[in-house]
Amino acid sequence: MNKSRRIFSTFALFCLLGGAPSAFSAESTTDVAKVKPVSVQIVTNMGAITVELDAAKAPKTVENFLSYVKSGFYNGTIFHRVIPGFMIQGGGFTSDFRQKPTQAPIVNEADNGLSNRRGSIAMARTSDPDSATAQFFINVADNKFLDYSGPSIQGAGYAVFGHVTSGMNVVDQIVSTPTGAAGPFPQDVPKKTVLIESIKVLP
Repeated sequence: MNKSRRIFSTFALFCLLGGAPSAFSAESTTDVAKVKPVSVQIVTNMGAITVELDAAKAPKTVENFLSYVKSGFYNGTIFHRVIPGFMIQGGGFTSDFRQKPTQAPIVNEADNGLSNRRGSIAMARTSDPDSATAQFFINVADNKFLDYSGPSIQGAGYAVFGHVTSGMNVVDQIVSTPTGAAGPFPQDVPKKTVLIESIKVLP
């Protein structure tokens, strides 16, 4: 199965996997370069991962992600799907596989020049390009086939909005953990829970 068809938010048993005002809406194209990068720390029970967010190239996506971070939404969620040589996905389920209610979906910003390379963070979604809410994934390989390639459902791509600056060794540990079936998922679930203890904005 094409991997790109498998990067989406879990909604129900038979799915594979699957309001805040913009802080950047007043930025003109000439001011994009002036947007300061924001970093967050994803603290897991396997270690910490620091991610620099690219608000200049993915303003709506970063705004959306930060709204979840600041509300504490991600605290206590898990990485529920890990695939060696591909990616780790999380941010939508608790350790007992309860799916958390989310805000409204956001527009897909995959056409921003950022690529799904190793260490990049991107939004998970359904087959609808504009369906991303809270779930995200971190690429552990160069997955350029997930990039925007044209104005169609097939070419819509997955929106990258930042990259790991430290803790990639933790990501590699997570993706190497043994997996199996659990909860509503038939495969790719870590046998040992990989808990997101918190995600916080760094000063």
